[in-house]
Amino acid sequence: MSNDNNSDLPPPIPDATPRPEDMLKQVASPDPAAPRAASAASGVPAASATPPRYEHVLEQFAHDYLRDRRSDRRWKTFFRLIWVTLFLLLLWAVFSPKHHAGAAVGPHTALVEVRGEIASDTEASAELIVSALKSAFEDPNSAAVVLRINSPGGSPVQSGIVNDEIKRLKALHNKKLYVVVEEICASGAYYIAAGADEIYVDKASVVGSIGVLMDGFGFTELMKKVGVERRLMTAGENKGMLDPFSPVSPRQQAYAQAMLDQIHQQFIRVVREGRGARLKETPETFSGLFWNGEQAVQMGLADGTGNLDYVAREIVKAEDVVDYTPRDNVAERIAKRFGAAMGESAVKAMRSVATIR
Repeated sequence: MSNDNNSDLPPPIPDATPRPEDMLKQVASPDPAAPRAASAASGVPAASATPPRYEHVLEQFAHDYLRDRRSDRRWKTFFRLIWVTLFLLLLWAVFSPKHHAGAAVGPHTALVEVRGEIASDTEASAELIVSALKSAFEDPNSAAVVLRINSPGGSPVQSGIVNDEIKRLKALHNKKLYVVVEEICASGAYYIAAGADEIYVDKASVVGSIGVLMDGFGFTELMKKVGVERRLMTAGENKGMLDPFSPVSPRQQAYAQAMLDQIHQQFIRVVREGRGARLKETPETFSGLFWNGEQAVQMGLADGTGNLDYVAREIVKAEDVVDYTPRDNVAERIAKRFGAAMGESAVKAMRSVATIR
């Protein structure tokens, strides 16, 4: 066959399949005429030269990606602002002083709360109560001070400090102090109340328990059954006094009882001085018994029935009440909520041998 026959063959049919390089040119080219030029070069009619489907997918993916990135940045900024705000609030809470309610413009009744156990590390410690009493007495607009008590008692030392300070502040500022009892005012709480000019109770309040106790545990018999030997060494024959793991010494027990009797006599003296002729003593008055509010009024342990509003309105004649009780700041409340105070109390309970109340 000669080469001349090649000229008799029909021209080749152009390939209509888009080439990859032409597709890339269509994506990269901003010129609207580019699709038409690519179509002409490939032999495909211009009407059928539409952008491939994957371009729309890429465009949608890029759009969604940018939108997600913007959303992530906004959320990160939001949470950073939240953390900064919480940090600033925590700083303010830690360093802000304890406060009482805002002072009234004119004459008012100053209120100080005594709640819970009276001890050096509680909200009813002598330090906090005395600080509040000073602020209440020193305010020139306070007509009188009211101690609102709801406490079963506690440390005789802490109670004695508050009682002494009440006497000093009343004489210094020439103002009266009244006590309003809610549910209970017993033992050390009544030690404090005895320094008031007048005591008001609810008819069902629990009042009294004028006595002193020292409590603890003894484990000697249990140790014998278990087979545990106590090895206690002391320098000073009475240094291990009232050790719960050692037998009771009659001489040391008598010494402790004498100390309790002395503290009891101090308590009795404070009550007699505070109540004066109003007190109607019986053999049971200082026996450690307690009574309801109605009985307490009959025995002279209280002066009448009434709540805070009644005393402010009818006795003090200053119906506006301003609370001077120190309040915990935010950080302290959070710490107590999460068990810091409970953990400390548990450790103290395990280490304590005997307490006096």
